Order: sequence, then structure tokens, then C-alpha cells
Amino acid sequence: MTTYQALESVKTEDGNTLSVVEKNVDELPEGDLLIKVSYSSLNYKDAMSASGMPGVTRTYPHTPGIDAVGEIESSSDQNFKEGDKVIVTGYDLGMNTAGGFGQYIRVPAKWATPLPNGLSESESMSLGTAGLTAGLSVQALETYRDNKSFEGTKSIVTGATGGVGSIALMLLSKLNSEVTAVTGKKEQTDFLTGLGASEVILRNNLEEVAKKPIGKSIWDLGVDVVSGDMLTMLLTSLTPGGAVACSGLVGGPSFESSIFPFILRGNALLGIDSVEIPLEQKSQIWKRFSSDWKLDLVGLTKEVSLDGLDKEIQTILRGDQVGRIVINLI
Repeated sequence: MTTYQALESVKTEDGNTLSVVEKNVDELPEGDLLIKVSYSSLNYKDAMSASGMPGVTRTYPHTPGIDAVGEIESSSDQNFKEGDKVIVTGYDLGMNTAGGFGQYIRVPAKWATPLPNGLSESESMSLGTAGLTAGLSVQALETYRDNKSFEGTKSIVTGATGGVGSIALMLLSKLNSEVTAVTGKKEQTDFLTGLGASEVILRNNLEEVAKKPIGKSIWDLGVDVVSGDMLTMLLTSLTPGGAVACSGLVGGPSFESSIFPFILRGNALLGIDSVEIPLEQKSQIWKRFSSDWKLDLVGLTKEVSLDGLDKEIQTILRGDQVGRIVINLI
């Protein structure tokens, strides 16, 4: 009988409580692949699930973690064999299926993609769903531009100290775009320039630059993880033919816009989903991060154990997380 350690969230009258508990592999749901997890990562959705916020997890006790990488211990699917290293992100992992904050997961084979050569297990979780989302955003902008080089372009990234924003900033900079980072954290200016930002604008100062309903053409490309007023302002400031890839709603689920950016400048708003997209699209992004999009993530990443995860969950819920949190489950 195999037992393992997991972070468990339990709903109480006073809110959810978190603790590291010992669980039995036999308690895991049915699935094609039993995976021994090496690393996971912390995303805002994990913090929502762990704290019992509505709309993520229906039943508690529960082990969150929408990301996991590890080695297959048993497989009933012909496409995978024991010993294969795989990445699992999104779908129902960590939402209503026991997730990556445990040393074992059991999932359908259609959720797993091979860990590509050139990408270590820890690197894959330094990226995680945040990196996948950033990569999908940049790829969407690349496709919109008919795969033309980003050389000489000006781009803007909102929520730039967070997971998606920081990786998008690094990637756009690597692709030779001149990147403006938007943040509410003045004290993180040096951190953002270190990641490759050529300019840092404080969130409250963006209104002085971006005029509504349509203002000066400034940026060719945008990656927005905030939405709300932030997205409204970005859309007023794109150059003709420019586009914004949007993947988040930290600033709210709705935004205001006029028709002017779309009919006067031919701008586009590109929606990004990283959860339910076909596995082939996820695999393509992981392969690019192992090759032409290879990033040095050391300065972006903090590694913690399961015991240190509760503190980091509280940090991300306060909006104070900077960069990426990787959980070592080895």
C-alpha cells in the first residue's frame, strides 16, 4: 500500500484550513496514468481552490494544484509507458480532481504530454500554466502578424510581476521586442528591467499615457492579464494593425471600449485559453520553451516544499506574489 504526502484543504465554519497530510494512492480517482509528481507550481487558481473561493472546487477535503510534472509509475494507455516523464496542466487537475500539491496524481492519458528534451522537470514547473499562457499569448500575436519577426516592435505587458506577465515580458524581450511593463509595485522596477523591460509604467500612471476613447498610437503588441480598465486603456493606444492577447481578469470580468480602435486602426483583441485547449497545442508550446523560446528562469523562481506552501498561498491571495513559486515534491 503506497502512501504519500499532500497538501489538503478542508472546509470549516471559519473558512478553509490547510495542512500536509498522509494519503493513500488507492484514494486517487480512476485514470490511465499513475504519476509520481516531482514538481508543481503555484497559480492564482490554486490559491482560490485552497482557500475555498467559489467557482473552482466543489468538494472538500481536496488537494489543489493545476500543474504537475513527474514520472509515470503505471499506465493502461499504449501511448505511455512506465518511466516516461510527463507534464499535466489544466483540464480538471487540481480543481475537482486531486492535483499536483500531492506526491501522486492519477489522470486520463489525454491530459498528459511528454516532457520535451531540453526542458528539465523543474524548468517546466517554473513555467507551469502561467508560462503556457504567456507562450500561447505570444504565439497568438505571432500568428496574427503572419509569423513576422518581433524585431523593432513595441509591446506592453500588464500585471508584469505576476507569473504570466513576467514570462511574457521575458519572452517578448528575447524575441527583440521593446517591452513596456505595467505594474502596481513601484519597488519592483529593478526586477522588471532585469527581466528585459525597456520601460516600466506604474499602473496609476497609465491613464496619463493612454487617452480614451482613442489616443496616441504607442504599442504594436500587448499581453494583458488584468482586463477591466487596464484593457480599456491598452486598446486606445495600439498602432494600426496592432493586437492585444488577453488571458486574465484580475481587474474584473468586464471592460469598456469604443468601436474606434477596431474600425479606425484595425486593431484586434485575441482571447487566450490555456485550460481546455487541445493537448497538441500545449505540446507545441512546451517544445518551443525547450528550444527557440528557452528562458533562464532562475532569477524568476522561488522553490518551496509542501510545508512552505501555505505562506505562499496567502501571499498570492494578497496580490503580493512576484515571479513564480515552484513546489518541490521529491
